[in-house]
Amino acid sequence: MTATQTTTDARIHPARSFALRHPTLCAAVFCLLSFTGFWIAQRAAHVSMVDLLVYRAEGWTVRNATDLYDMRATQHNLPNTYPPFAALVFTPLTVMGTGFLRTFGTAVNLALMVALAHLSLRLTGLPRRLPRPAAVLALAAVAVWCEPVWTTLRYGQINLLVTVAVLWDLTRRAGHRWAGVGTGIAAGIKLTPGLFVVFLGLAGLVLGVRRLRAGEPFRTSLWNDHLRRAAVATAAFGWTVGVSALALPHDSRRFWTEVLFATDRPGDVEGAGNQNLRGALARVLHTPDPGAWWLATAALVGCVGLTTAVIAQLADDTRLPNARAWAAVTCALTALMISPISWSHHWVWAVPMVLLLALEAARRRTGAWTAWTVVTGLLFCSFMVWYAPHSQKTRVELHQTPPQMLLTGIYPLIALTFLTVATTLTLRTLSRPASTPEMPARHSARELRPASR
Repeated sequence: MTATQTTTDARIHPARSFALRHPTLCAAVFCLLSFTGFWIAQRAAHVSMVDLLVYRAEGWTVRNATDLYDMRATQHNLPNTYPPFAALVFTPLTVMGTGFLRTFGTAVNLALMVALAHLSLRLTGLPRRLPRPAAVLALAAVAVWCEPVWTTLRYGQINLLVTVAVLWDLTRRAGHRWAGVGTGIAAGIKLTPGLFVVFLGLAGLVLGVRRLRAGEPFRTSLWNDHLRRAAVATAAFGWTVGVSALALPHDSRRFWTEVLFATDRPGDVEGAGNQNLRGALARVLHTPDPGAWWLATAALVGCVGLTTAVIAQLADDTRLPNARAWAAVTCALTALMISPISWSHHWVWAVPMVLLLALEAARRRTGAWTAWTVVTGLLFCSFMVWYAPHSQKTRVELHQTPPQMLLTGIYPLIALTFLTVATTLTLRTLSRPASTPEMPARHSARELRPASR
């Protein structure tokens, strides 16, 4: 060993030793530096946080008792597209000035980013060696730079809040009395999480039928933890609808009978930011209304995705490792794909998705899984969806070339790949025996146990 190498090792060793002895402290410093850099970068980019301003305008509309769905806000003349309960939630924003509101929105979303990292790790049962706080802070520090999270904070969106609410429910222990409330309230604010209620209900019904066939009593067979969570979520969603109907009867009636069916209200379907089946088909077919093509593909993907999620949810971990994580991510991607509008910032589910792929790649130790994980993570951080020309005024997305379609269809392609692999893996579980004869009984007892305590 040369003198230079000895000197270098002497310099590296103390730092490495300190990191090994104080991983949480090092991760906290890393996260603080990352978040600070992120905040500076957002301010340097002069982010408008325009959606946050729309939320405040909705709150003002409620306070002024004017028509919630005739409202237009900001210089972009943006309408309200959420259920009326969301406007009630947004009323506290009206006490904040614009500058403070933007700072508040950024700080809350960064805190939610840490919560998302924590719940994503809990869903996948990680970490297994590092202290949990160190892993959470390190993951949050890296994931905050991916395009869906960046764009969520750029617009001041609520996607992190909605995702955290759903993941909180999915990672509760079996029998938790509040499990389901987060999903129900999230659906009351933004309807898309409602697919998780359907998913849990179907899982509960299938499990109940299995128990009946196994000879268990009717009462205990059908009332299982999956159905209980679906019922709690449904009750919470019904509560949001009821509160809105009492507080805003005119706006509630108008939303559920008119606005709900105006699928073009959020923006141009073919817009580059619309990362789902409908948006991709609109760009491929050069039409703002893909019509029957979208309905057929959405029905197919929806049925396959829900079936896959239910099978994974009920699978034993010996048949499908990290089964609950596969189920949750599959349901989330299915909801994003079949929704009429799924802007790129809705795809914050990329964080638990890539984490799940990384865990699976580490377990399998194959080049194909490792490459898939790395490429998927890089694509979510590439901002590729914005490389092609895009404009709301000229609607250039209706005239894209095939390479441009590929760029603006990258998230749906990632989702279709994931759903194909997830479906293949879950179907294999139907013919794969459990590790021991008593395994199904143990699985029934824990049902929705989170992957990590």
